[in-house]
Amino acid sequence: MSTGNTAELTVYERIGGAGPIDRLVEAFYRVMDTLPEARDLRAIHAPDLTETKRVLKLYLAQWMGGPADYSAERGHPRLRARHLGFRIGTAERDAWLACMARALDETIEPADARQAILAALTPLADWMRNQPEGRN
Repeated sequence: MSTGNTAELTVYERIGGAGPIDRLVEAFYRVMDTLPEARDLRAIHAPDLTETKRVLKLYLAQWMGGPADYSAERGHPRLRARHLGFRIGTAERDAWLACMARALDETIEPADARQAILAALTPLADWMRNQPEGRN
């Protein structure tokens, strides 16, 4: 995710680096554990989220313009291919985005950064769908 102008700070820098991303991911999975509409989404995750959280933190940091630790460790993100084993339809996409929106509201300042992150994640979340429309 880029801010457009190379002279500008990356989103990673604007939000304060690794600390806010750690808090974002922790909040995201806490919301997923408690939001009724995310119950089915949570069910496709492992009971222990330790590794899932660690990988998402690496990915989001790199995606927002921070260290490329995700790619150094795991190679190209290949997000859709990595998620093909999971049934992801419109309901799962919407639940994922709802959890992320709430987590962003709780953890990320300033507001324009929250909005930019969610706006950039929305088409990415839609791309992850692997179920035909209307078959949730």
